[in-house]
Amino acid sequence: MLHLHHSWLCFRSWLAGMLSVLLGLVPSASSNISTSRPNILLLMADDLGIGDIGCYGNNTMRTPNIDRLAEDGVKLTQHISAASLCTPSRAAFLTGRYPVRSGMVSSIGYRVLQWTGASGGLPTNETTFAKILKEKGYATGLIGKWHLGLNCESASDHCHHPLHHGFDHFYGMPFSLMGDCAHWELSEKRVNLEQKLNFLFQVLALVALTLVAGKLTHLIPVSWTPVIWSALWAVLLLAGSYFVGALIVHADCLLMRNHTITEQPMRFQKTTPLILREVASFLKRNKHGPFLLFVSFLHVHIPLITMETFLGKSLHGLYGDNVEEMDWMVGGKGMGGWEGGIRVPGIFRWPGVLPAGQVIGEPTSLMDVFPTVVQLAGGEVPQDRVIDGQDLLPLLLGTAQHSDHEFLMHYCEGFLHAARWHQRDRTTWKVHFVTPVFQPEGAGACYGRKVCPCFGEKVLHHDPPLLFDLSRDPSETHVLTPASEPVFYQVMERVQRAVREHQRTLSPVPLQLDRLGNIWRPWLQPCCGPFPLCWCLREDGPQ
Repeated sequence: MLHLHHSWLCFRSWLAGMLSVLLGLVPSASSNISTSRPNILLLMADDLGIGDIGCYGNNTMRTPNIDRLAEDGVKLTQHISAASLCTPSRAAFLTGRYPVRSGMVSSIGYRVLQWTGASGGLPTNETTFAKILKEKGYATGLIGKWHLGLNCESASDHCHHPLHHGFDHFYGMPFSLMGDCAHWELSEKRVNLEQKLNFLFQVLALVALTLVAGKLTHLIPVSWTPVIWSALWAVLLLAGSYFVGALIVHADCLLMRNHTITEQPMRFQKTTPLILREVASFLKRNKHGPFLLFVSFLHVHIPLITMETFLGKSLHGLYGDNVEEMDWMVGGKGMGGWEGGIRVPGIFRWPGVLPAGQVIGEPTSLMDVFPTVVQLAGGEVPQDRVIDGQDLLPLLLGTAQHSDHEFLMHYCEGFLHAARWHQRDRTTWKVHFVTPVFQPEGAGACYGRKVCPCFGEKVLHHDPPLLFDLSRDPSETHVLTPASEPVFYQVMERVQRAVREHQRTLSPVPLQLDRLGNIWRPWLQPCCGPFPLCWCLREDGPQ
C-alpha cells in the first residue's frame, strides 16, 4: 500500500502539495511479484498540511486510520511532489513526467486551471498509468477531484476528460473545490471579477451619461440607440457584479458521473457520503479484480466543507475537523521549491509482500507512482518519451538500498526554482536559484497573496544560489556559504551541470495554463440545462 504524507516539516507552510496512497489489496501468492497483478488503490489528498498526521509526528490531530496504514506498511520521509499546486502536480503524478514536459504549466502566473469552461488540460498525447493498466485488462476508476481539464472545442467533446485518459469510470468534480464554491472569506475568483465588472460598469455608465448630456444639449450629434445600448450594458454589468458569485458556483462547482452532470451546483453536505458510496460500489463491482482505483479527495482544500458529524470535534478548528473527516474516509501552498510546499507524505502497504513498519529516508517522488504501478500490472513504461519517475518496488522490498533519483528538479510554473542532489551515503544538497519573497520577514507566507508568485518583482534571484544541507537542516534555515561549507563550489558546479543536462531533455510544447487555454469560454461550459440555466439534481446512486 502506498500512502504519501509528511508531517514534521511544518516550518514553512501548513499547506502541502498532496497525500497519496497506493494499496495492493491482494496478498501475493506468487513468488514473482511482477506477475501478481495486484489490485491497486491510490488515495490523494489536496492541500494537506505536512505536519497534520499522527504517523509523521502530530500528536494533536486524530488520524488513526492513516496511522494504521503506516504501521502496516512502508513510510517514506523524503517524498517530493513535482509541483506545489494541484493541476501540475496531478499531471506529473498521472504521467510520471515533470509537468513542464506536458505543458501543464504557465508562464504568466496562472498556476492551475482557472475554469471548468477553459480549453486547457492534460494533452491527449500524454500517457497516464490508467491508460496502460486499462490496456492490460485492469478496470480503472477515478472518484473525486480531477482538475486537469474537460473540453477543447465544444461543451461535449470531453477531450481532457478522465475517460479520455484511461479511466473506465469517473465520479466527482471535473474541476476543484474552491473558496468560491461556498460562503468563504478566501474568494479565489469572485472578488477579482467583481472589481473588473464594476470598473466596466463605471466606464459604460460614464459613456451613457456623457451621450445623454450631449444629446440633450445638442453638443454631441448622436441618436438614442447608442445611448440605450450603453445604459443597457451598464445595467447588465452592474447586475453581473452582484450575481458573479452564484454564477461561479454554478459554472465550476459540479459533480459528474462519467460524461453526465449529476449535480449543479453541488450539495456539499452530501458530497462526502456520495463519494464514499461510490468507492464502495466500485470495489464491490470489481472485487474479483484486477482493478486500479484512484480516490482523489476534495479534502482539505478550502472552503473546508465538513459534515456536521465532525464539526467542532478537533483541536484545530475547521481545518482540523476537515483533516479528521478525511482520515475517517480512509478507514504552504505554491511555495516554489521550498520543502514546506513540495515534501509530501508517502505510505505503501501491501500485506504479505512489503515489510510492516519500515521507514525509508531516500529521496522519492510522486512521479514514481507511474512506473511502479505500470510494472506491477505487467505493463511497459513508454519508450517514446522521457519518464522522470523511477520504479519504487526495489526500494520498498529492500532489494535496493538507494533511490535512483540522484537529482530532482523543482519548478514553479515553467521556471526552475531549485534542484536537489542526493549524494549517496553522504548528504542531500538543495540549491535555490529563485525564491518567493516572504513578507513580513520570516512569516513563511507571501504578503497579500494566497499563492506565491514564480517570477517578477516578488521573487528573488540568488547569485550565488542558496545552498542547504537537507540531511542536517531539513527546515532550510541555515544558508551555507563558501566560508562555512568547504565543498560549496563543487556542489554548485555539479548541480548546475545536472540542471543543464536536464534542460537539454526538454522540448517546446504548448503551455496549457497560459492565457489562451485558461480563460472562460461560454461554449465550453458544462451545463445540465440550457446555458446559463445550469441547475440539476440527477443523483440516483452509484452505478
